Amino acid sequence: MPSLPPVTRGLIVANIAVFVLQMLSPDQLLGSYALWPAGQHYFPELGRDVGFQPWQLITYAFLHGNYMHIFFNMFALYMFGRDVELGLGSQNFATLFAASILTAGIVQLIVVTSTIANGVYPTVGASGGAFGVMLAYGLMYPQRQLMLIFPPIPMRAWLFVTLYGIAELVQGVTGTASGVAHFAHLGGMLGAYLVLLRARRARFR
Repeated sequence: MPSLPPVTRGLIVANIAVFVLQMLSPDQLLGSYALWPAGQHYFPELGRDVGFQPWQLITYAFLHGNYMHIFFNMFALYMFGRDVELGLGSQNFATLFAASILTAGIVQLIVVTSTIANGVYPTVGASGGAFGVMLAYGLMYPQRQLMLIFPPIPMRAWLFVTLYGIAELVQGVTGTASGVAHFAHLGGMLGAYLVLLRARRARFR
């Protein structure tokens, strides 16, 4: 991936490397580094107690559920990360991605802890970071044309991001598409927005 700037390239390589390790030792990585609800809970699939640890707010974003999960997250980074990193600079882009996965993790931690009666399950995936990068792309390049896969129609970046955000909110509130961390996606967008807002204020001081 020589055409990608360093942070975007590094994130994709790191996620793929961790996914390979996850395939070799899934139980160990999932039990210790996925994002779990607060408190200690018995998880039958692992045969032991699991619970939230502070480092999970970062490490969960480098684990993925399956091949399609990591493919779509890395594809989003590949599609949007290059231009966002070039526009912000590598350091600011790294800050934006970190803030996105952190706020996504915090939001998801609140959600899974408050719904513990429905069962204990882990949260994994870089989706919060990918959604944060996607939001940044829509705000930085609002008039860029994106070609959707289905339906195959062109759409302005700002409209694409807006519709995606609305869809995530509706699905999260209504509980549709279960098993998808919709509120984590929205949390990732929030983190990116806060970083961009802070950068804009600093620029105009």
